[in-house]
Amino acid sequence: MTRRRALVFAATATTVIAADQVTKAVVRSTLGLGEPVPVIDGLLWFTHVHNTGAAFGMFKDQRILLVGVGVLVLAAIGWVLVRMRPQSPLAHTGLALIAGGAVGNLIDRVVFGGVTDFFDLGWFPVFNVADIALDVGVALIVVWLLFSRDHHDEVADAGEGGEAGERDE
Repeated sequence: MTRRRALVFAATATTVIAADQVTKAVVRSTLGLGEPVPVIDGLLWFTHVHNTGAAFGMFKDQRILLVGVGVLVLAAIGWVLVRMRPQSPLAHTGLALIAGGAVGNLIDRVVFGGVTDFFDLGWFPVFNVADIALDVGVALIVVWLLFSRDHHDEVADAGEGGEAGERDE
C-alpha cells in the first residue's frame, strides 16, 4: 500500500471512530436510557440504548465473544491489505469504513460493557455511526467483489503466481 493510500485509509477510519465516539458521548451525556427525542416527526428519533449484543439483539451479553469477533475483523482487514494488496479505492474505502466501525464499537464494548446506539427509525433496531460505517463498508466491498474489473484482474494476477496488486497503473 502506498503511503498516500495508507494515510487516506487511516484518515477515513479515524474520522469514523471520532464521529462515532463523539456522537455516542453526546447521547450518553444528554439522554436518559430509553428516552426518545423526535428528530423527524414519525420517522426518526434519538433514543439512548445500551446494547450488550450484536445486530438485531443477537449474542446478548456475550461481550468476550463480540470483542473477539471485532479483533478478528480487524486482523482480517490487516491481512487483506498486506497479503492481497487491493488497488481499488472502492476496496480501500470499504475496508477503512469497516475498520473504523469495528474500532468504534470495540471501544464501547471494552469501556462500557456494551454499545451505545441512538438512531431509532421505530421499525428497525436502534443503531449508531459505527454501524452505518460497517454497513456501507460491507456494501462497498460487495460491489467491488461483484463488479470491479480491478478485483478480477487482481485475483487473476495472484492466481498466475504474481502478487495481487503489483501491477503498474
